[in-house]
Amino acid sequence: MEEQKPLQVLQDWLDSYLNFERTPKKNIFWLDTMEFLCQRFHSPQTAVKSIHVAGSKGKGSVSVMIASVMETAGKHCGLYTSPHMLDFSERIGTAAGPLTDDVYESSARELMDSVRDILPEQLPGGRPVTWFELVTLFAFLCFRNAGFEWAVYETGLGGRLDSTNVLQPEISVITPVELEHCEFLGNTIGQIAFEKAGIIKTQTPVCLAGQQPAALQVFKKAAAEKKAPMIYVPETVYSRVLGYTGHKMNIELTSDLFSRPVQASLSLPGTFQAQNAATAAATIKSILPEITEKQLETGLSRAFLPGRFEITGTESHPVILDGAHTVNSIRYTLETLKVFTGSMDKKTYLLFACASDKNVEEIAPLFAGFDSIILTIPGEQKTSDPERLRHAFSSAGLDFTFMEDYRNAIHHALHTAGQNESPLLITGSFYLVAEVKKLYPQLQRIQSEPVC
Repeated sequence: MEEQKPLQVLQDWLDSYLNFERTPKKNIFWLDTMEFLCQRFHSPQTAVKSIHVAGSKGKGSVSVMIASVMETAGKHCGLYTSPHMLDFSERIGTAAGPLTDDVYESSARELMDSVRDILPEQLPGGRPVTWFELVTLFAFLCFRNAGFEWAVYETGLGGRLDSTNVLQPEISVITPVELEHCEFLGNTIGQIAFEKAGIIKTQTPVCLAGQQPAALQVFKKAAAEKKAPMIYVPETVYSRVLGYTGHKMNIELTSDLFSRPVQASLSLPGTFQAQNAATAAATIKSILPEITEKQLETGLSRAFLPGRFEITGTESHPVILDGAHTVNSIRYTLETLKVFTGSMDKKTYLLFACASDKNVEEIAPLFAGFDSIILTIPGEQKTSDPERLRHAFSSAGLDFTFMEDYRNAIHHALHTAGQNESPLLITGSFYLVAEVKKLYPQLQRIQSEPVC
């Protein structure tokens, strides 16, 4: 790998494989290919103790919170999440940032050299290897080659047949479940919960965030069948928001798991993030009770993920970047937005785009009250349905401007909101948020000092 960065070489090589994130397809989910690959590479998924996280919303935030606390406690911990905003290293690194180029390079060489030698007839069912399977395998290799003690893995889609589900974790974690990816996971909460419950392993604890009754029933049954001890966070940890300092949200967690109340100042604002922090804290204390309350506080306060109510722009003209793309996650985003704009006597602007599989009919009415709405597509990486999008917002009785060219839409939204020094929310898709970051790298995250 001469001049190019190792991750760029890897990405160029990966581009020849089917990428579900770019081109969703049915009937491409199975585990036997991943099991074959892991066996070929001498089971790298078992080299590092793991924590496995699934769910419909909050799984990325919970994952980075767990990894951040582990790092704070001195336990070298890898972090595998998706998607990435700007750089591939966002998927495979630590809570603090990327790994070294040496680790990426040695792992990429190991991956590519061995996979190139696989004959098609050797693969289970003769099925081709997919992009996400190779990226997950690359994560396993990176964390093994880095000599990490722990790693936190976020599932890509579902759980039961997700490529990460070859793990034998120390604990499984399931964040709240709602209707999502129905074409692939099922049309009811119960069906989707069944897919998520697939990460629950025999006699391995599972930490459950608050769930709808239909989902909770599925999880309780799965845990009982597998004799998996279950920690239900709403019955274990009480979380409350104490207030805000700048763009930091101050929270308090109380539980019999802690020797005293835990207080943290989150860079990930929103009442739902207090619940995510409770889930992360309960997960860690359930398997590593020796981690101190101070380490919990520091780790939770340091945790950050781009594109999760990320506040950029200026104090007078904040631009909020949020990849929320489900009904409930957008509802929580709007609740948080009210907190930050409640004292601002200014118009509020919206730039929205979503993938074609999102429930835009239920999402659109949530945006009543915005002074200016601009709709577009989420970039070139994701399939969208502009006609359905326009119809949903029209049916909700909302005035909007639709701009097919997302670059023009981004520029127009930033320019008009900026002229009026008004808050601008950009939401509906992580891919839209990524395009904003690419086009306007000068949009820096607004920092504020933590309370603790």
